[in-house]
Amino acid sequence: MSRTAIVTGGASGLGRATALRLAADGLRVVTLDIARTADAVVDITDSEAVAAAVAHVGAVDVLVNSAGIVGPNAPLWQIDDSDWIKTFDVNVRGTLNACRAVVPGMIDRGWGRIVNFSSMAGKDGNPNLSAYSASKAAVIAMTKSLGKELATSGVLVNAIAPAVFDTPMNAATAPDVLAYITSLIPMRRVGKAEEVAELVAWLASDKCSFSTGAVYDISGGRATY
Repeated sequence: MSRTAIVTGGASGLGRATALRLAADGLRVVTLDIARTADAVVDITDSEAVAAAVAHVGAVDVLVNSAGIVGPNAPLWQIDDSDWIKTFDVNVRGTLNACRAVVPGMIDRGWGRIVNFSSMAGKDGNPNLSAYSASKAAVIAMTKSLGKELATSGVLVNAIAPAVFDTPMNAATAPDVLAYITSLIPMRRVGKAEEVAELVAWLASDKCSFSTGAVYDISGGRATY
C-alpha cells in the first residue's frame, strides 16, 4: 500500500535526509519548507498556508515535523521579545499547525504516524540557547499530550531528541556554544543526518506499533533521562 509523507523543513539538513530515507522505503514524500527547492514553499507559522498545502497533497499518512530554527545565541535576560517569539513561532506553532492540519484525516483513516523533532536542549537546557531549549521542551510536552489524545485511534505520535548533528542549522550556532554542546557527547563526535533518518523511518512505519507520546534520544550517549 502506497503511503504519503509530509516532511516540514525537508529541503535541507535532518529533514532532507529523512525525506530521502522515507522515499527509499517507497513513500510518496512531499517537502514543505521556505526554501525554493522544497516541493511546496510554505511558511509553517502560517496556519492557513499549511492547511492549504496539506489539502493540496491529499491524504497524509506520515507527518515529520523537522522544520526549526536555533534562535538567539545570548543569555536569557538579553533576548529581545521578537527573537523569543520568532523561535516559538517556528519551533512550536509550526509543529502545531502541521499536526492540526493532518490529524483529522489520520483519525478518519484509522492510521497515521507523526514524528516531531525536539532536541536534547529541550531536556537539558543549553546555556545561551534558552529560547531554543524552551521551545523544544514545549514540543516534547505537545507530543506527549497529542499521543495520549490519539492513543486509541491508530495514530501514533512520538518525538526524537537529537544532540548535535552536522547540519546547516548548526552552522548558524555560535562556535563557542557549538563546541560546548559537542563536548557533552560521550561518543566525541557530532551525529550524521542519516542516523536520525533511520530512527524516523522506524517511527513512521508499521514496525512501530506500541509507542506513542514517547521521546527517543539520539545523542551519542549524552542523554541522562
